[in-house]
Amino acid sequence: MYFIDVQGTLISDEDKQPIKGSVEFIHKLRKEHTPFLLVTNNTKRSSEEFFNYLYSLGYEIERKHYIDPLMVLRQTFPYKKVAAYGTQEFLKNLQALGFTLDFTKPQSVLVAIKKDFTNEEYADMIEFLLNGAQLVGMHETSLYAKDGKRYPGVGAILKMLTFATQKSYDVVGKPSRLFYQKALERLKEQNPNASFDTITIISDDVTGDLVGAKQLGMKTVFVTSGKYKNAQEIIPHLKEELRPDRVVHNIGELL
Repeated sequence: MYFIDVQGTLISDEDKQPIKGSVEFIHKLRKEHTPFLLVTNNTKRSSEEFFNYLYSLGYEIERKHYIDPLMVLRQTFPYKKVAAYGTQEFLKNLQALGFTLDFTKPQSVLVAIKKDFTNEEYADMIEFLLNGAQLVGMHETSLYAKDGKRYPGVGAILKMLTFATQKSYDVVGKPSRLFYQKALERLKEQNPNASFDTITIISDDVTGDLVGAKQLGMKTVFVTSGKYKNAQEIIPHLKEELRPDRVVHNIGELL
């Protein structure tokens, strides 16, 4: 059984088109009736829109094969007044889910990804946090790849804000236990015997996806088709017990 990341694993960070062998890999899983779930940290598009986009690319998926942080946020997040930071599309998605954008006295600071955060935004976040707002990340990615460059991911921003304010944070998407537990519940709809130790997760983000999954007992496969150019950029810097079980260039090599 599989959890499969999307950006950098199935589709390219550069042109958002299928990575070599990825459509065929999903087809193989469907043909062999192997349970799988696409576990994406998508927040820019609505869940429905992003699912439909992946389907339009040729991936043979049904609704039961998909989960993202917006779906988990809607189910579990108690705060409705949020100071949210991310793309304009993300802010619109929040409002569509019933959240109110409050940049005066928010209950929480909710951080998603974009490439052009400003120091003024960081200053506002810090003020809100020091005045009692909760810090929440939509996910905890290590790097954000965009336009041929690599920017600090949400995980890096959360850690910076924690260092500045000494406030802890919660995470909605990967690699939080909450997200993986919700994903497991969804996978059980395909196979009631699914458990973390029966799942292999495939991703291009070692620290933002695979380390947390490995700590829950999953097998991990690192693909170098996304955030990292090669394994040597990151693997030697990880503790031995946190390193992925397998490294491949792209998901097509697993066919």
